[in-house]
Amino acid sequence: MDIFRKALQRGLAPANVAAWASLESMRFFGVCWGTLRLRLKARLLGVELGPGVTAHGPVGLMRWPGGIIRIGAGVSLISSWRRATAACLAWPVRLRVFGPGACIEIGAGAQLSGASITARSTTVRLGRQVLMAPNCVIVDSDFHAPWPPEARATEPGLERDAPVTIGDHAWIGMQSIILKGVTVGEGALVGAGSVVTSDIPPRCLA
Repeated sequence: MDIFRKALQRGLAPANVAAWASLESMRFFGVCWGTLRLRLKARLLGVELGPGVTAHGPVGLMRWPGGIIRIGAGVSLISSWRRATAACLAWPVRLRVFGPGACIEIGAGAQLSGASITARSTTVRLGRQVLMAPNCVIVDSDFHAPWPPEARATEPGLERDAPVTIGDHAWIGMQSIILKGVTVGEGALVGAGSVVTSDIPPRCLA
């Protein structure tokens, strides 16, 4: 009884115990099921997964024949609002390569929350331990030629595509958009809601 009384004094009331158990069970079962689904899908679609990759919730993998999606060791892909800490997620993690020369590479230890990464014809590369906060988008293309206006719906403008590189340990704030041809330097921090159209030097706040 004395142990029970001390536990209650320290905040281990029945409601707190239930809240903790609920959070732990959602985390455990969510990761187990999400990771199993990811590994089965990756094997089926020819996506390269390193050891220790985990997923919480569904992950969208779309690989055009000849394209490459490579996910490094220990990467964490978060697609569930139950696991997201800072905000609700607008969509699951989605990785898509459109063409035979397109490539997405995610370095070891990176963490993505509801990120959408699309490589149409070049390479999108994330370094080691990159952090992507909820609902960020990275693209290597405009997806339509901007000029002339009357041709926008029909001209893909592939010649304008350009690779994107995110350096090791960079942190991309929530709801940021990284556009084609951008290099974010090692250790840089991109503030929430940014639209990045040009290079960001290493170890700076943008």
